[in-house]
Amino acid sequence: MRRVCLTLPTDRACEATIAAVAEEAAYGAREFGAEVHLLVLDSADAPVRAVHRETFEALAPAPGVIVHHMDEDAQRALLRAVIGRSGVARPEKVLDLLLPQGVSYGACTNRAFLIAEALGCASTHRRDSDSRYQSADGAPVFPLHHELRSLGLPASEAAGLVSRRRLDPAYAHRRVSLVGGSFVGEMSVDVEEIRRLDPAVYHEVIGLSIPSGQPEIWRRSLVESSFRGAGTTPFTGDLTTLTLVAATRVDMCNIAFDREVYGRVPLPPALDTIGSDYFLIHVVQDAGLPGVLHNRHIVNYHTGERRSESGFLAYQLRLAKFILSTPYLDAVYTRMRAAGSTLLDDAGHVRAPAVARYVREAAALDPAENSERLDVLERCYRSLGGRYTGAADLFAARRSSLLDHARTDMDGFALLIDAWEPLTRTARRTGLTAVSPAPSL
Repeated sequence: MRRVCLTLPTDRACEATIAAVAEEAAYGAREFGAEVHLLVLDSADAPVRAVHRETFEALAPAPGVIVHHMDEDAQRALLRAVIGRSGVARPEKVLDLLLPQGVSYGACTNRAFLIAEALGCASTHRRDSDSRYQSADGAPVFPLHHELRSLGLPASEAAGLVSRRRLDPAYAHRRVSLVGGSFVGEMSVDVEEIRRLDPAVYHEVIGLSIPSGQPEIWRRSLVESSFRGAGTTPFTGDLTTLTLVAATRVDMCNIAFDREVYGRVPLPPALDTIGSDYFLIHVVQDAGLPGVLHNRHIVNYHTGERRSESGFLAYQLRLAKFILSTPYLDAVYTRMRAAGSTLLDDAGHVRAPAVARYVREAAALDPAENSERLDVLERCYRSLGGRYTGAADLFAARRSSLLDHARTDMDGFALLIDAWEPLTRTARRTGLTAVSPAPSL
């Protein structure tokens, strides 16, 4: 039986989302005969975790669905066991990269990847706590449908299951390594306000995230499409494309990866940095690994916390760190695009040492460009006034650490890539129950 991991990392109350994702898990088991491991990595505080546990306990049992609700103590116990048995260098640093103190979009997904390996899963399917499903004819529209339908198949076989084919025939023998969609609904509430207050400032700020050297007409187009997902058009019927999937077309709340990808390369574990978890999408595209793009888009919404003053400052800091990470990550993406299919070994697997080398080379970039970027960011925010002045003050107060972390985050990422394959092999060989005695309900 095919075994897959449907994962939901969370650090906030999300009972409705848990119930909805559990329904998606039941759908996958029922319609595709899969054994679906529903994995909730719960970093919320104790009272919220208790409510989540009650939510799970109230769910009707679903054949083929196995629930794992793991708090950080359970996750840490598993990680310590796997790290210790793997024999990797600097074990305490590796543990800190996998379970840091603070928000890391890459680290939480890396933990999901490792646990999926321990569970013996063939793929990992990620959702987010602030997302909902569209519906059609009174029923939810689950992305898992297309993920289980195509993921892991040779592209030549998946070609008969999609609406459109936009893939070079030279890649037809390669496995479908990624299946993803985007979101519909409101754009990011945090940048939407900037756009509304001053469109010119919005273009300047978001333009900092666009790779240098792009023609101005393309830059403006990329800025306009950023943070918007798939727009607002609701689902009316399936449309799927076999292609090399671009990171701009999908969202990490609506994506699935084949283990042959994440079993070899992790995500950057940078703290408080949006966009850092999109790295594997670039790896898949640049290496010429096929994917399926679908239109079962998640419905985007924002929790009350995102609209609070503390939530505002936290997100603006994460946006700033994303902008400062851009030159380093773009340097890696440029090297991977140039490598193309040579990024794969003879068996069609991603060569992790090559990726690690590109990351280390990028870490040596001159930080002067980022200093200028931070100047622009601070100037733009001060021009907006109001609470943006507070964000600009925060950037100024943390200037040295922001610039330093943008570089040292790459050093940590390279170290984790070096350790990753020993970690995934150890997790898969050891299994979940042997290293974490009570992770599931």
